[in-house]
Amino acid sequence: MDKKVLVGFVLTFVVLELVGFLEHNVYLMSTYDSLKTVFRADMMDKLWISLIINLSNAFFFSLIFSKGFENKGLMEGVRYGFYMGMLLSVGYGYGSYMSFAIPYSLVLTWFLCGVATYIVAGVVLVKYYEMQNKTS
Repeated sequence: MDKKVLVGFVLTFVVLELVGFLEHNVYLMSTYDSLKTVFRADMMDKLWISLIINLSNAFFFSLIFSKGFENKGLMEGVRYGFYMGMLLSVGYGYGSYMSFAIPYSLVLTWFLCGVATYIVAGVVLVKYYEMQNKTS
């Protein structure tokens, strides 16, 4: 595997984990507390699944980015993050809304935070790739 893809994967994973922690453990914790009856009683025992999801998303996010990087600046990362955020967040948020009795405000927050997270990850990848191109 290309070193840039591997480092990009790690950077993306860190972004997903950090922003996810802030979103779920800080910003949304009171919402989750008010909806305890909706979620699985053993949900905390299954949080390792979230790690697998973020590893997979980070890997493919960075791999796909590496195949299409055009070195067109910051907006390339914003666009890529937006497109991938839409792809991944629409199904996550609205599929959950379809399946569970959760408030629409939570779904909208998941959706918007998801898109924003992937935009940040796209910007991080662009900056990393630009930095690597300058040093090589």
